[in-house]
Amino acid sequence: MERWDAVVVGGGFYGLYLAEQLAARLRRVLLCEAGPALMARASYANQARVHNGYHYPRSVLTAVRSRVNFPRFVAEFRPAVDATFEKLYAVARRGSKVTAGQFAEAMRRIGAPVEPADAATAGQFAEAMRRIGAPVEPADAAQVRLFDRDLIEDVFRVREYAFDSVRLCDAMAERVRRAGVTVRLNTPVERVWSLSGGAVRVRAAGAELVAGLALCCSYAQTNAVAAASGLPVIPLKHELAEMALVELPDALKGLGVTVVDGPFFSCMPFPPRGLHTLSHVRYTPHGHWYDGDATHRPAYEVFAAADHTTAFPHMARDAARYLPALARCEYRDSLWEVKTVLPRSEADDSRPILFRPDHGIPNYHVVMGGKIDNVYDVAEELAKRLDATQTPTREAA
Repeated sequence: MERWDAVVVGGGFYGLYLAEQLAARLRRVLLCEAGPALMARASYANQARVHNGYHYPRSVLTAVRSRVNFPRFVAEFRPAVDATFEKLYAVARRGSKVTAGQFAEAMRRIGAPVEPADAATAGQFAEAMRRIGAPVEPADAAQVRLFDRDLIEDVFRVREYAFDSVRLCDAMAERVRRAGVTVRLNTPVERVWSLSGGAVRVRAAGAELVAGLALCCSYAQTNAVAAASGLPVIPLKHELAEMALVELPDALKGLGVTVVDGPFFSCMPFPPRGLHTLSHVRYTPHGHWYDGDATHRPAYEVFAAADHTTAFPHMARDAARYLPALARCEYRDSLWEVKTVLPRSEADDSRPILFRPDHGIPNYHVVMGGKIDNVYDVAEELAKRLDATQTPTREAA
């Protein structure tokens, strides 16, 4: 059987980034991707947002980690970051789970500097942003006029970017190549077993491997290997998610817009296609199911069997109530994917990173990322784990 120091399951952004980190310590690292290409599923089909904390007024921890990691991600992956648009956050006047003032207070707890504003709610928001270092200021008059003020309480201009997943994939593929990671496409990992001495036996595309550790980073397929191996199934919620790809009218060109926090829709640049995604909290999910208590439905099988009829007309009709110019956007296509979250995230929209070391057997670790730019948090936890277990380094191996 082939012998590896580490086997990484999943060729999304998290799998690539963590494989590179492992290769800095270990000599023989293998990454197995079930599909024919890297970063072709959830790492591609998403809002492409580089978060800076504003998106999570009801989850301070998620907001803080986004704020901390934002400048690091932007600096490290600058060629793949699109900062050419202005980003607006608008707080809905009715039906929102937070008011502009509450949003400001939530932001105060995570901290973002801005210039003072005249309006009371804008001033509160500004003070909150000042304390987390995330620049924000009141939107200008022309931008405010884009919104229906009967439905929108306040509008803020913030610093938030988009990433180009194709450029990001090219960068990561080159980085893992230089790090010496062996990448195998069309290689699904089917099962893992524990061997004596703490090694992990891995079956990948019918081949038998032995590894010092196995790291599962397969997002929607997080439970697939565990379920096939008789290991515990982690409680997860899966959604069949659609993001419409649209061409914006001239009045909205050069903008990204998010309305919080209840109606909650977003219109963000999607750099790989030169279009914008339109997503809506009510219409983006086309159904959901749960893993837990030994129950597991293979996510991609459910995805393949599902109806993929677009909900774009409903998204656009509701979003245009708040931002009337959206009624003139033109539908081009849709991105479909399985979105997977921890069930507890339903209460506050948080996006914690799941890290389960020794999940069921020694040295089989499970990671499920929350946001692409928060990968640094799990990289640090994995490094601590390797240090604590004294895993052989490149030099000692």
